[in-house]
Amino acid sequence: MNLIDSVIVIIHDTGHINGGEAKVAISSAIGLARKGYRVIYFCAVEPIDPDLRKNRVEVVCTGQQEILKDPNRLRAAVQGFWNFKAASLLDKLLGNLPARRTIVHMHGWHKALSASLMPVILRRRVHLIVTLHGYFIACPNIGFYNYHTQKSCNLKPLSWQCLRTNCDSRKMSHKIWRVIRQIIQNRVGKIPQSMKNYITISKFSFDVLKPYLPKGARVFHNFNPIDVAQEPAVEVATNSDFVFVGRLTPEKGCLLFAEAAAKLGCPAVFVGDGELRDQVAGINPEAHVTGWQSHQSVQRWLSKARALVFSSLWYETLGMVVMEAAAKGVPAIVSDGCAARDLIVPNETGLLFRNGDIDDLAEQISALQDPKLAEDLGRRAYERYWANPKNLENHINDLVIFYNILLRGGPHNGDRPIESDDISSTLSR
Repeated sequence: MNLIDSVIVIIHDTGHINGGEAKVAISSAIGLARKGYRVIYFCAVEPIDPDLRKNRVEVVCTGQQEILKDPNRLRAAVQGFWNFKAASLLDKLLGNLPARRTIVHMHGWHKALSASLMPVILRRRVHLIVTLHGYFIACPNIGFYNYHTQKSCNLKPLSWQCLRTNCDSRKMSHKIWRVIRQIIQNRVGKIPQSMKNYITISKFSFDVLKPYLPKGARVFHNFNPIDVAQEPAVEVATNSDFVFVGRLTPEKGCLLFAEAAAKLGCPAVFVGDGELRDQVAGINPEAHVTGWQSHQSVQRWLSKARALVFSSLWYETLGMVVMEAAAKGVPAIVSDGCAARDLIVPNETGLLFRNGDIDDLAEQISALQDPKLAEDLGRRAYERYWANPKNLENHINDLVIFYNILLRGGPHNGDRPIESDDISSTLSR
């Protein structure tokens, strides 16, 4: 069976780019369509990225809202538990496609679509693969993170200790809603026990999730792609700014960086925005906060950087901006408690600091105030990245390989599991 004769259905909550997960889903749909494959993009939330239809990607959208943004909170709560409309539309779509030649690739479903899609997929007996962009298949709070202690959580999901811990960023009633949703997802939606094929995007995230994957699961590895053209490496030795890119929220560690930079008196730039913007300015009045920027503007800020600071307090699943920095020849200072640590070779292409430790972060920033060290690390990061670029072309090529394995391996049962050691070997490709 050949993939060119098959149909690829890509599922994600939104039809537009509103984060890294959506960017991967949409860009992969476009990339596959450009290679001549029939691609259908199934989502819930408009607007629809015009590049999808421009590249002949068929779009099916339920026309719903994200559950956190729906002013009708009762409707949002029910939709989050079980999205009946999405299940009905997906059932109609799959019913008109040849099951043995249909691949369903799920990216995200917790913001609008819900676990209601899974029984439909199982009943239609199509080939299913799931990219593990986050930790939602296991953790009711999505990220194994306690927003009150501002530390990663190692409690067993849905254990008594988990149930009684208020870890939600809002309030305990919302945690209760999340727990009920997780129970429905596990018991009625059969997630993750009925999902047999996965794509993991980092060894770190796979190691966290491995205990929760079903026995015999087949796991592939594929980095999320980045969109950076090759240019001469940035001359970081002539730059002075230490740059943070992302949401200004507690879990991203922006306050940690603000305090460390203030302690050293070094130039700090925050490319992004969020609820902690005023606190960042209060801790470090000399810091420059740019607000949200376009992809092109983010690249320009990276080009002005001595180093990227990736100070995230929670696990993350990858950290694409660390790859973007490496592609420009900019070294990164990364928390050792997050998945982005997989993206650097410590003391060769970047530096690690102890998660949540302001003094250790300040020490690593201070080390990179040495222009020679920054230049050496940046050059090696650049060379390592471009020896095997994580671009869309390579990402799509790997997807085609994975899809062809699914077509040969049966409707939805993973019969050739790939364990952690196999995934580790692919990281050095």
